[in-house]
Amino acid sequence: MRARLNGVVASVPGVAAAAAAATLAWGIHGLVPAIPLLTAAVMIGILTAQIPFVRRALAGVLAAGLSVTAKRFMRLGIVLLGLKLSLLDIVHLGWISIVTVVAVLAVTFGVTLWLGRLFKLPGHQPLLIATGFSICGASAIGAMSHVAKSKDEETATPIALVTLCGTLAIAVLPWFWHPLGFSDLQFGHWVGASVHDVGQVVATAQVAGSAALAVAVVVKLTRVLMLAPMVAITSFVVRRREGAPEAGTKHPPIVPLFVVGFICAMLIRTFVSVPVEVIDAADTVQTALLAMALFGLGTAVRLGELIRTGWRALLVALLSSVLIATLAWGAVQMG
Repeated sequence: MRARLNGVVASVPGVAAAAAAATLAWGIHGLVPAIPLLTAAVMIGILTAQIPFVRRALAGVLAAGLSVTAKRFMRLGIVLLGLKLSLLDIVHLGWISIVTVVAVLAVTFGVTLWLGRLFKLPGHQPLLIATGFSICGASAIGAMSHVAKSKDEETATPIALVTLCGTLAIAVLPWFWHPLGFSDLQFGHWVGASVHDVGQVVATAQVAGSAALAVAVVVKLTRVLMLAPMVAITSFVVRRREGAPEAGTKHPPIVPLFVVGFICAMLIRTFVSVPVEVIDAADTVQTALLAMALFGLGTAVRLGELIRTGWRALLVALLSSVLIATLAWGAVQMG
């Protein structure tokens, strides 16, 4: 009991720092709405970690609390993310759109995983980059890193790259809207099927109007829905590779508890009439938790090391971004 209390006390400075960073990210988003809040939180974490005297604090007094935010707060945020999803909204897309969205995700995941291994990226980086670029950005990377038992260093580079490429998409994709001959709704579909993070999707699609934004969000949340089965499959593969557990230990569940929570939240949103006030409050809490978690993950990024050794990962990330945008364009043509 005392050890647990000491752990809570040790976590306070890091959690407080993450809360302050999330508040700052909220302010940046309020001043410049084009910058997604979660993207701002990651960038604050990355930039903070490059300051030498702050880096010492990150590895010392703040370490325990940042670990809590990056792991536990991330899982709680993903559970609440399920309340954004209504299966009825997804069904209204039509079966062709649903099939093409899932197909684009699956192909992007498989090809990106293959590219990561081809370029000999270390550890779980191929898996994490494939997850983030095909499903839902940094939050998907956080979820997958838990079941894959990835080290913080392995998670940091994919987080930085999915933030970089998603931010580029906000600026670049609108330039292709009219040259590709998209209608407003087609542009929204393309953005939802190809941009990584939900906030980045909103920032990119809103230039085409409210109808395009609504389509983009539903298509994006269809991709988010695939987070649960992808995490469960990975958990099963990890268990198979590890073999029988050692004496006195046991395997983690095939479906992690936070994924079960995500599914339950989604089913509640689909079949229960949840008051708008509850949905809005849950969305605010979810955003705060993920902002704190992504700040914590961002503090593990070392830009100097990434620049010196991360060119292969950057190339994989750029190729994956081009691939998913191309596949999504084909899916729009079929819709």
